[in-house]
Amino acid sequence: MIAQLVHWLAATAASQVIQNVSWIIPLVQTIHILAISVVITAVLLVHLRNFGVAMRSQSKSELAQRFLPLIWYSVCVLLVTGVILIVGEPKRELPNPVFQLKMLLLVVALALTAIFQQPLRADPLYWDQSAPHRAGALVISLVSLALWTGIIFAGRWIAYYNPGGY
Repeated sequence: MIAQLVHWLAATAASQVIQNVSWIIPLVQTIHILAISVVITAVLLVHLRNFGVAMRSQSKSELAQRFLPLIWYSVCVLLVTGVILIVGEPKRELPNPVFQLKMLLLVVALALTAIFQQPLRADPLYWDQSAPHRAGALVISLVSLALWTGIIFAGRWIAYYNPGGY
């Protein structure tokens, strides 16, 4: 089924344009990487603050309110640029198990980000209120940092893992 999708997508006019215009892929990859850097910076600042390592002059809620929207806006940019890259190079991306792993990690990381953000909407001090809440924030931060690190590594490995010789 993936093979059929790959062949169909590679034959579309959009894919042909992306493949044949030499500046599109490098430009889109650059934008994709810049958006990743915004996401990673925001994730690091929010979660390192939970550990008490960074930005201690600001409350956890202030930092979350400041940087969590940047994550979501940047993820929208990543979605658009990612789709362009997939359309332009479907044989490289879609059948690649490393790409599939990256997408799985991304879905989990975004779900975890939403879980972290949700209680802050009702109560900005939620993660500071009690020991169990603080512990929950630390666990979410640890898992989130691990997931985003995995996403970065998987994103780089896509280019180097070629199981089917495509």
